[in-house]
Amino acid sequence: MQPRTPLVLCVLLSQVLLLTSAEDLDCTPGFQQKVFHINQPAEFIEDQSILNLTFSDCKGNDKLRYEVSSPYFKVNSDGGLVALRNITAVGKTLFVHARTPHAEDMAELVIVGGRDIQGSLQVVDSDRPERSKFRLTGKGVDQEPKGIFRINENTGSVSVTRTLDREVIAVYQLFVETTDVNGKTLEGPVPLEVIVIDQNDNRPIFREGPYIGHVMEGSPTGTTVMRMTAFDADDPATDNALLRYNIRQQTPDKPSPNMFYIDPEKGDIVTVVSPALLDRETLENPKYELIIEAQDMAGLDVGLTGTATATIMIDDKNDHSPKFTKKEFQATVEEGAVGVIVNLTVEDKDDPTTGAWRAAYTIINGNPGQSFEIHTNPQTNEGMLSVVKPLDYEISAFHTLLIKVENEDPLVPDVSYGPSSTATVHITVLDVNEGPVFYPDPMMVTRQENISVGSVLLTVNATDPDSLQHQTIRYSVYKDPAGWLNINPINGTVDTTAVLDRESPFVDNSVYTALFLAIDSGNPPATGTGTLLITLEDVNDNAPFIYPTVAEVCDDAKNLSVVILGASDKDLHPNTDPFKFEIHKQAVPDKVWKISKINNTHALVSLLQNLNKANYNLPIMVTDSGKPPMTNITDLRVQVCSCRNSKVDCNAAGALHFSLPSLLLLSLFSLACL
Repeated sequence: MQPRTPLVLCVLLSQVLLLTSAEDLDCTPGFQQKVFHINQPAEFIEDQSILNLTFSDCKGNDKLRYEVSSPYFKVNSDGGLVALRNITAVGKTLFVHARTPHAEDMAELVIVGGRDIQGSLQVVDSDRPERSKFRLTGKGVDQEPKGIFRINENTGSVSVTRTLDREVIAVYQLFVETTDVNGKTLEGPVPLEVIVIDQNDNRPIFREGPYIGHVMEGSPTGTTVMRMTAFDADDPATDNALLRYNIRQQTPDKPSPNMFYIDPEKGDIVTVVSPALLDRETLENPKYELIIEAQDMAGLDVGLTGTATATIMIDDKNDHSPKFTKKEFQATVEEGAVGVIVNLTVEDKDDPTTGAWRAAYTIINGNPGQSFEIHTNPQTNEGMLSVVKPLDYEISAFHTLLIKVENEDPLVPDVSYGPSSTATVHITVLDVNEGPVFYPDPMMVTRQENISVGSVLLTVNATDPDSLQHQTIRYSVYKDPAGWLNINPINGTVDTTAVLDRESPFVDNSVYTALFLAIDSGNPPATGTGTLLITLEDVNDNAPFIYPTVAEVCDDAKNLSVVILGASDKDLHPNTDPFKFEIHKQAVPDKVWKISKINNTHALVSLLQNLNKANYNLPIMVTDSGKPPMTNITDLRVQVCSCRNSKVDCNAAGALHFSLPSLLLLSLFSLACL
């Protein structure tokens, strides 16, 4: 149903402003008087002048406009404040905003005796039926947040019960209808929109901190460093959220108290000093802290403010080359030693935390043998010159190196490396008594084992590196694990003192190792060590042996196999297998035992007939393939046992008790491992 009479709504809200004062100048833009006090009348009369306001922008007040915080008042072009209708209560304070293209200002009207108002409106329906009532619904009435608005059911007066916050809800959509005494709707519902007028009750805040910016030293004037942005929760369509920025404080204030400028509208911070003043190496501190203020009301004095700290780092660029603290450095080192011999010091004015300060050293001359290396100490930036290959005094007692230093980062185009970026290092090598050196080392000879005692193996040769000292050398045995060797202390001849045995536990893979000392006549004497490796050739000096040497067999066995024998020899091929297995026929009858070859290393012993329970010694003769061959005769102890009801009884046969299946399994396992 459409309303027959238009509904009129006005909501009154107060705003807060800060009291300011102007300097006494010939013409100060703004209101001549900023605060007025009047007594609360019984009623403000429509079009009746309340007071006169005087505003000047000092440029003729062209396009002057006034705005009043209450919709029931206006300011005429002559500055007179009047009411738009008869009204009794308007609150305790009114604000008047004057603006021209050149200036703007606020005036405050304090109403003495005025009352706080929650806001009200009047719903008018001239044709509503008698005894009908008004009813109000919607968000803020019967929907959350409930109870903010209420309506006088008889007069249609809508009132606000508590303070409204535009930043929480800016617009309320209500509905008004008329009902009969029974609550039945007669007209409506008609939409009623309540717009909350903003007041400046939120300070600007900087929400994105910390704010850290960087600018390269020597940057041109006007270089943008960073942008500061503040947020104001007030209505962005009003001056309540119109922000202006300025720099309140700069620390430090050298070399200029105004090193930077901030765009009042955008918040961009830019440099304003010349590139020469933005020199990191001459600044008291390369870090600046700016107190940035954001003020609403377009920066007017009545605006609320918020501050934040902007930290600006003056970044280093490589505009200073490293320089050696002196042109020549001295170092001494003992021959044969390695390690750092001298630290080269440099100066660099650039930032120690950057590659513009960190030094890189290079040896550009005097190091043909690559005996020297230089590395940068990461803490001190010094060049650590080291000997990496031992120096020999007898070859060269002096060395001269030419070293250059550069930065990790390249220099800026207008800076170059000068003569101070190179230095000379003079190195003196100190003579020390060096031990004699065997040549060759190791020394190697090959001999047959079992050579006669006293056989000469070789004559060792050791020389003294200290050729200028003319020292004598004596020899001695250092390590001879088996005690087989002797060395002549004067001429170094090595001969044998015992038989050399390739099968000795001191021999590893046919090689016997001994160590000898060469001692010079220095004071104190120096010693050198030489290694002798003797490769021993095998001779057939070890007879083969058999395994196992004990076997069991049942007295009623149908399978007359007794045991599989294996043979082994400590010698090397061809002095080992193939082995020849035989039964020593002079000791046993021919009709009882039999031995059969399985392969080069194994043979099968079997019976030709069952035997009574007893112990038998069977002499087995095994012969290797050496020239001349070697033979060994070993007794194989065979126990013939009683086997009844799955029980094996060998007690009467002797002390050993091995089952025939176990011995056969062991023998077959040995055969499989070959």
